[in-house]
Amino acid sequence: MTDPSPAPARPGRLCLVTGATGYIGGRLVPELLSAGYRVRVMTRARAKVRDQPWAGEVEVVEADATDPEGVRRALEGVDVAYYLIHALGTGPSFEITDRTTARTFARAARAAGTGRIVYLGGLLPEDEELSQHLRSRAEVGEILLDSTRPTAVLRAAVIIGSGSASFEMLRYLTERLPAMVTPKWVKSRIQPIAIRDVLRYLVGAAELPPEVSRTFDIGGPDVLSYEEMMQRYARIAGLRKRLIVPVPVLTPRLSSHWVEVITPVPNAIARPLVESLRNTVVCSEHDIAQYVPDPPGGLVGFDRAVELALTRIRELQVPTRWSSATTYGAPSDPLPSDPDWAGGSLYTDDRSRVVDASPESLWRVLEGIGGERGWYSFPLAWRVRGLLDRLQGGPGLRRGRRDPDDLYVGDALDWWRVEEVDEPRLIRLRAEMRVPGLAWLELLVERDEQGRTVFRQRALFHPHGLAGHAYWASVWPFHGIVFGEMQRNVAVAAEQLERSGTDPRTASGREVRSATS
Repeated sequence: MTDPSPAPARPGRLCLVTGATGYIGGRLVPELLSAGYRVRVMTRARAKVRDQPWAGEVEVVEADATDPEGVRRALEGVDVAYYLIHALGTGPSFEITDRTTARTFARAARAAGTGRIVYLGGLLPEDEELSQHLRSRAEVGEILLDSTRPTAVLRAAVIIGSGSASFEMLRYLTERLPAMVTPKWVKSRIQPIAIRDVLRYLVGAAELPPEVSRTFDIGGPDVLSYEEMMQRYARIAGLRKRLIVPVPVLTPRLSSHWVEVITPVPNAIARPLVESLRNTVVCSEHDIAQYVPDPPGGLVGFDRAVELALTRIRELQVPTRWSSATTYGAPSDPLPSDPDWAGGSLYTDDRSRVVDASPESLWRVLEGIGGERGWYSFPLAWRVRGLLDRLQGGPGLRRGRRDPDDLYVGDALDWWRVEEVDEPRLIRLRAEMRVPGLAWLELLVERDEQGRTVFRQRALFHPHGLAGHAYWASVWPFHGIVFGEMQRNVAVAAEQLERSGTDPRTASGREVRSATS
């Protein structure tokens, strides 16, 4: 963000950011720090923010959003609380989850005497039936406004920024489909907003006068249809004009499946977003400018927002993505190696291989696994498994990775979530694919008694019920083929990297990709 906060921060004021591991929260924290605020983040697990660049500058409180005592503890002494929690992607009952967590937060804020609540919700249409997504956003805003604490509900439509779910949908649909038959919602009017303007409004809302407690519509300077957005994106990205033919027969359900096939965004997220696109979402007022004035150069237009997002993507400078937030699996469940492991059946597949390379070279290959580089074994088999997972509502392989070379705890990595990174020794991945149990994959760099580098690969599976035991029995015959091939190819890649003479600790992504291709 280059525009300064319009209202100077009062030094020493404490801001609580919930959802700090998500797309918006992960970008808001450094903006608040730059503006001079003290920042506390609330997270279910401290390790999830450990690798963030700002981790050493914030206070961390471990609490679950559904735990009244934990939320109350997080809100103690807070001047401004940012509520950025949304259950989108967790299943069809996300409205109930949203309602429960919002009520818990509102009660805790009232009890703690929190100075202000700031919530980022969805822009609402006038005189139209709301989608489930927008209905839930509206209800959460009302719950927080009823908390008796001064509350600012900022309502935005499509957010244009590198890594946002809305932008990724737009990007992939436009780039992959030169011609398309589309639902009639491509004609709906939308007022998109650039991520940097969203962040500027969020930071500025911290200094609203105490008597201001209301909703504000926020949007960029352009009002466009989704069709116009796709055509403008194509022009900016250097693509030919797209052939777009709207038809009235594609329902939101069918549209979301179509989006899921073409884009990385899974159906659990795509469907609520697509259903919202049928609504006209245009600002009815711009009152926020009375308190957070527009920057001298004006708000960021759609074309400029797309240019900035594409530049970020090309330069591999995407700090957060839509997949940053955990929406699959149960990340708080204990690992079998943890002290609080409760026991039960545990299947393991443990393989070790001596590698004729330094531990640093092996580590560099392991840290770059997944995404565009793949998993070093039978790409077709991995793609088929990813497709089957998406058909069951899982993430599949299309989430890719945030950065091609570096991993943080909490990163999404295809259908895995990075649970631990202990450089240069261990990467632990927790499966978020749809399986009847809990699954982990550990990639370890060790040395044997002769001082040789050893690549150890350990898969663990804790089955849930008979279906879990049957699942393991069905995949076990393929482990030797898939994981064995993966281990051999990783070893070969590390050995090639070692022979190339490139220092793996300072190699650029291009050098590593060349050595491991």
